Amino acid sequence: MSATARPLRVSLVAIPDAVISTLSGIYDVLGAFRMLGRTEPTLPQEPPFTVEIVAAERGSVSLASGLPVEARLAVAEVAATDIVIVPSVLLGPDGWQVGRYPGIVDWARRMHARGALLCSACSGVFLLAETGLFDGQDATVHWAYADQFARTFPRVPLRPDRVLVVSGAREDLVTSGASMTWHDLVLYLIARHVGATAAQTVARSFALQWHHDGLAPYIVFQGRTDHGDAAISEAQAWLATHFSLAAPVEEMVRRSALAERTFKRRFTEATGFAPIDYVQRLRIEDAKRRLERTDAPADEISWTVGYEDAAFFRRLFKRLTGMTPGAYRRRFQVPAFARSRQ
Repeated sequence: MSATARPLRVSLVAIPDAVISTLSGIYDVLGAFRMLGRTEPTLPQEPPFTVEIVAAERGSVSLASGLPVEARLAVAEVAATDIVIVPSVLLGPDGWQVGRYPGIVDWARRMHARGALLCSACSGVFLLAETGLFDGQDATVHWAYADQFARTFPRVPLRPDRVLVVSGAREDLVTSGASMTWHDLVLYLIARHVGATAAQTVARSFALQWHHDGLAPYIVFQGRTDHGDAAISEAQAWLATHFSLAAPVEEMVRRSALAERTFKRRFTEATGFAPIDYVQRLRIEDAKRRLERTDAPADEISWTVGYEDAAFFRRLFKRLTGMTPGAYRRRFQVPAFARSRQ
């Protein structure tokens, strides 16, 4: 356990876009040492963190769900802190609007200059990226927001497949990926500042899990459709229901009436994937749904989605998801007791 002269001050930022489950979860877990320390001898006697909710202004903040939280302090009242955490935020149809919270952005930049870690859970990195401190530094975000984040902050190298990314010269920029990876964020902070044993104890007490397999198994493939190439859009629409055919790329080329080289070049430019890679991702995505929702053997699913060679299917599935079909089914299949009885 790291010795500290005082509890580390954690400033948890509340803005109207924030998701209450992430904010309250982080607050509860990092603030649970006083309660858990009474019964867990592996935890320090004195709480290692003091957690506070801060906002642009002191008082009630109505979050994205409409539920309010009480910010005890305005950021202007916090002259120094050790850890700044921005919880996940819910983006509307217009996406993230840069410049809405200049006071919080300036404050976060000042806190970092005075030694604070800047941490985000999921989409909270949209706010922190406005500081400019993440430019040139790897970060992660929910994969559903990855394209939008890349357009808004093109100088930030993005790794949406990563659960947790720790960047910066002092390892002072910490981002977690999709939704519930705030579990990994808080466990990382506990392990870093209190020790691995404490992190294990807290994980066990709250039934939290590290996402050891990364986020690739969770990512749902959705091909780009905003590219404006009508011929490729038509090919994508056809492929969505015909990907299991024996030679879908050749059929797309024939239907497009384009030269093969021209079609493949335009398809790759429009979607970011070569046609065969795009087909493979559609097939594996369909296989994932079948593994989740049926008891069909993997070899049968392989044939159904378009692969006669089950061994090749298994290798491809592992390469794209990071898990074998069997491991994926064990992780994601709906339990029998929860399935519909109708």
